[in-house]
Amino acid sequence: MSQIDLKKMTTRELTTLRAKVDRAIASREKRERKEALKTLKEKAREMGYSFNELIDGSESGEGKQQRSSSKPRKRAAPKYRHPENPDLTWSGRGRQPNWLKEAVANGVPMENFLIDKS
Repeated sequence: MSQIDLKKMTTRELTTLRAKVDRAIASREKRERKEALKTLKEKAREMGYSFNELIDGSESGEGKQQRSSSKPRKRAAPKYRHPENPDLTWSGRGRQPNWLKEAVANGVPMENFLIDKS
């Protein structure tokens, strides 16, 4: 590798060099992570597991964080209902269902879909 005399470089040249070094480091780290992942997947396969199976830790209880409570989480009660198909409901949590998104986009107020309007 050639020697670089940093003392003879201008601020602009040093800044450009730093940007190139940062990009080279990021690229190297990305390649190394990719190679490490490939190696881990091959090792898991050799041992008779899928990589995702080991990461999830579903069999041993490791990997995913466990909820502190042993009680199952209650499902949120529906708050909105489709006017023509009462089977289509939404609790108001998470992503809006398409039927509600489309209606609101067409100018229908969300309040029109409330189940309990009190």
